[in-house]
Amino acid sequence: MANDEQTEFPLECTIVSPGPAAVSSSPAKAKPTFTLLQSLKWILSFPAMLGTFFVGRLAYELRNFLVDPDLWWHIKLGQDIVRTHHWPTTDPYSFTVHGTPWIAYEWLGDVVIGFVAKFGLQALAAFLMAFAGIIAIALYYYASLCARNSKAGFVSAVLVCVFAVGNFNLRPQMFGALFLAVTLIVLELFRQGRPKSLWILPPMFLFWINAHGSWVVGLAVILVTLLGGLFEFRIGSVEGIRWTRQQRIQLELALLGSLAVIPITPYGTRLATYPFLIASSIPLGVQYVMEWFPMPFDIFWGKFFLALLVGALALQMIYQFKFRLQQWVLAIGGTVMTCLHVRFVLLFAPFFAPILAIMLSRWLDKYRPEKDKFLLNGVLMAAVIVAMVWYFPSRSELEHDVEKQFPVRAVNFLHNHPVPDPMFNSYGYGGYLVAYLPEHKVFIDGREDPYEFEGVMFDYMQATQLKLPAVAILRLYGIRTCFLERGEPLAIVLAELPDWHQIYADDKSVIFERTDSSNPTVASNAQLSSERSEHELPAD
Repeated sequence: MANDEQTEFPLECTIVSPGPAAVSSSPAKAKPTFTLLQSLKWILSFPAMLGTFFVGRLAYELRNFLVDPDLWWHIKLGQDIVRTHHWPTTDPYSFTVHGTPWIAYEWLGDVVIGFVAKFGLQALAAFLMAFAGIIAIALYYYASLCARNSKAGFVSAVLVCVFAVGNFNLRPQMFGALFLAVTLIVLELFRQGRPKSLWILPPMFLFWINAHGSWVVGLAVILVTLLGGLFEFRIGSVEGIRWTRQQRIQLELALLGSLAVIPITPYGTRLATYPFLIASSIPLGVQYVMEWFPMPFDIFWGKFFLALLVGALALQMIYQFKFRLQQWVLAIGGTVMTCLHVRFVLLFAPFFAPILAIMLSRWLDKYRPEKDKFLLNGVLMAAVIVAMVWYFPSRSELEHDVEKQFPVRAVNFLHNHPVPDPMFNSYGYGGYLVAYLPEHKVFIDGREDPYEFEGVMFDYMQATQLKLPAVAILRLYGIRTCFLERGEPLAIVLAELPDWHQIYADDKSVIFERTDSSNPTVASNAQLSSERSEHELPAD
């Protein structure tokens, strides 16, 4: 608690005042000189050098600019909000659910990403690397703070980031990951006797609720921390340390302050309820969208995750490390959520990092400033920074990376060869089409909620997986053009049908146009509902 030993991590080092001789000789000048020296030592310290290597490693992992397809509609939405000064209340980008109630529940994150995108792909790549680096350093700092050992904190953060790096993506969830790490740091600083740190939380939550729906997790963390200190107990390796009356009141005020800012959004309290609505209303998204899949234990990534858990459990059984109740609750909760849905690995990383760091601190010595080699640290840090700059991808390299992932050439073709609407498109292409082919409203994109609410996701899955007659679904929507991934089942079927003609193909995409003389009209919602009611969605 407040009387705990001061952590040795440099970001939390205590600057010792100069000796009597220095004070008596020139008190006005001695202190600034000392502070400058200490700052330089902090910058060139061994833990800072480890952090630089950590960021450099992440930059290397992210240099290929592997981004989620949703990035593009996030950019488009953010730029549209800035351009129009309007927050959408209905779907603006599709023809299938156009006008359906929908809100931009991550609008602030979209605006930031949209602003960065104005400066090009290199700006986006730099932003991704910098943002991921900040999150990684926050995890490193938090683990070190909990373990009071920067070496253990570093190893722990590196291990958990093996999983998190796959979710370091240019999406608003990055803001949620950063704010969650800051929340955990603030609460740990408070536990170590820095109550003023709590007042960061309410203004941060004001940004958080407007940037990403994970603010709910942040509130849960504060609540778990508060409840975990209401009783004094020890059961095996789990202990509860009671808050003092003053600490409890301070935590309660911070929680109330964070709750008080929740309605301060362009949508009022509607934004606060939206994460719960989505979580309870997208069964198809959970079933078919990859980020909602369970942890894949059949691949190396999942096996390493399992090995880390089993290793930690074995160490706990042997050495009986002492942990506070709230640490166990968060670690177990993050692990369970990640096993159920791989997207929650961004919860596992900060929740499990302190557990692992505390265990590792048994074998890793603490950082000793008196043994530090500041000049060597500086040389190594400079080498990492030079390497990051040297290997930063060029504009042409980034354009090539984007072209490998998205239908860049096919969209360029459509700009020069107009095709008739409505156009059916692959799910993974929707976000890119929203951003770079706005003249054609999309059939579907990565905004799962409006499409699932209106039944479009059901129809899309049935058509692309050929569980219903795909051509019948295309006719119901009056589809004249199909923009598909090369080799997907629907593309193979359309290539064999006389009523569909392939007008474009490359190694990634294929475009078909309907050639018959009929002019089918889009079915009404009642017709679509009637068609769906005749078929049951398979459970598997």
